[in-house]
Order: sequence, then structure tokens, then C-alpha cells
Amino acid sequence: MLGLFGGADHAIPAAVPRALDAHMSRAGVPHEIVIYPGEPHGFFELHHMGEQGHGSAAADAWERLLRFVGEQAGTC
Repeated sequence: MLGLFGGADHAIPAAVPRALDAHMSRAGVPHEIVIYPGEPHGFFELHHMGEQGHGSAAADAWERLLRFVGEQAGTC
């Protein structure tokens, strides 16, 4: 499981992905939770891509997403 979260998300506070990370770890579920400090909800959606300050987080998130999807495709 891959979770990409904005640290400044008002809809999903950072405590939620932190708790999810802890629960997944206790359950032994392979996962990666990334919280991008200062980023809003949907920071790597198309309409945020050109906004100043979101570029590096969005690029990192897309790279992680593509890598995750590629890894999952190899398991099918």
C-alpha cells in the first residue's frame, strides 16, 4: 500500500496517516506512508502542478506512484 499525504491537509490531518502507518506496521502489511510537510490536500493533482511550492513534492509523489504501480504490475 502506498499513501501520499499533504502535511497541511485540512481534510486529513497528519495524525491520520501517522496512525495508519502504525496500524499497518503492527499488522505486518507492506506499506509506505509519505507525509509532505506544508502541502495541501490534493497537492499533486493537475490543478496544483503549476503552483509555486508544490513542484518538488508533486514530482516526488508522482515518482513514488509510478514506481509503486510498476512494482505491482510485475506481481500480476
